[in-house]
Amino acid sequence: MWRPECKRTLKIEADLGASENTGMRVTHNELRASSFQSGARALGMSKQTQVGEGHQSDSRMVVVHLITCLLCGGSEKQLQQVILASDHERFRHIVIQLREDGPLAPELRAAGIEVHSLGMRPGFPSLIGMMRLVHLLRNCKPDLLHCWLYHACLMGLIGGSLVGVPRILWGLRTAHLGLRDFTFMTRCVIRLCASLSGFTEGIVVNSEASALVHRQLGYSEKRLRVIPNGVDLKLFSPDSHARASVREELGLSENALLVGMVARFDPMKDHGTFVHAASIVAKQYPNAHFLLAGEGIAMENTQLARMLDQNGVRQKCHLLGQRFDIARLTAALDVACLSSWTESSPNVVIEAMASAVPCVVTDVGDAALLVGESGKVVPPRNPQALAESMTTLIALAAAERRTLGQMARKRVVSEFALQRTVECYEGIYSDSFARVEAKSV
Repeated sequence: MWRPECKRTLKIEADLGASENTGMRVTHNELRASSFQSGARALGMSKQTQVGEGHQSDSRMVVVHLITCLLCGGSEKQLQQVILASDHERFRHIVIQLREDGPLAPELRAAGIEVHSLGMRPGFPSLIGMMRLVHLLRNCKPDLLHCWLYHACLMGLIGGSLVGVPRILWGLRTAHLGLRDFTFMTRCVIRLCASLSGFTEGIVVNSEASALVHRQLGYSEKRLRVIPNGVDLKLFSPDSHARASVREELGLSENALLVGMVARFDPMKDHGTFVHAASIVAKQYPNAHFLLAGEGIAMENTQLARMLDQNGVRQKCHLLGQRFDIARLTAALDVACLSSWTESSPNVVIEAMASAVPCVVTDVGDAALLVGESGKVVPPRNPQALAESMTTLIALAAAERRTLGQMARKRVVSEFALQRTVECYEGIYSDSFARVEAKSV
């Protein structure tokens, strides 16, 4: 398996160290505004940019990203971050969604990125959708088509081959071998992609666990490449103001212990295990509270509400739903948790570590590799083990938790900075482009 060599960006570490020493904190809104404005200036495009506009006189490499939908999930956010942090003087990025617009689509358009939708329905193959894709690809004339997630990978390989796209790259981000947990249609797509994987330029996975799983599923081993997820170290950083403001928002005292998990409501995230563990912790530490955020995390979710009532923690758990200030919420935590029974390389863990928050994670995907010695690792689907590790970290003095948090952040700065991830992707894009150019000479 080939692993891309990525240059380390030393300047960003020095800049971050200086900002932390002076207590400077860049807010979420400031960063988003800055990213959008700089992206729009670099691209020289308006929100109304049409397909292929200005491409004939543009010498940049055209990278088209094809993804199922621009939701607020880990894969979608990573795509957004990679695009916005990319070198727009060298690369022109265009995004195509299989479905209708997701929440991240307006943000990308505000940054000057072309975003298009095929308007497909979930779970239904669409000849019209394929025809729309072929039409868009003919107009965009991509130098490389980067497909994210299984359905987009299959669609992209077929559509890109029909159009004659010179290079097609796949991005797969799961480390779950049990296909029975997927729908019948998705199982078919996964198996078909395995048989066609040799026709791609490469297959990028975000964890060693994912690489192992896809080898076992029959994906081309020589095409597999590991690029770990990266996090924006300015956005996710220690923030004492967030700690105070979030507790005020939740009506908690300044000294309240806050344990949190950011995850959409999904069986794979296993909120039942987290809630059960929370009930155990709450009996030992009455001043402990539990923050939950993500799509479907609300009292209107009767299944989740029933979990809280059965475990007697309705008054201890704060359900915040889908939020767009995750960096602020994460920085307010004393302990961050991951209770999933399957993951690949969970972004929320890297984000919490970057915020200097010690983590308790289940031993899934690369989660244990991420936290190293800075956190606790427990077996999945084991509420008692999760609760014991939570209480171990809660029982530490605040200074000891800060030491663990600082260790976690140093690890992220060293291994999982967003700029490093971007450089890895740009290296693949450039190498592919160079090979195409050499063949055409």
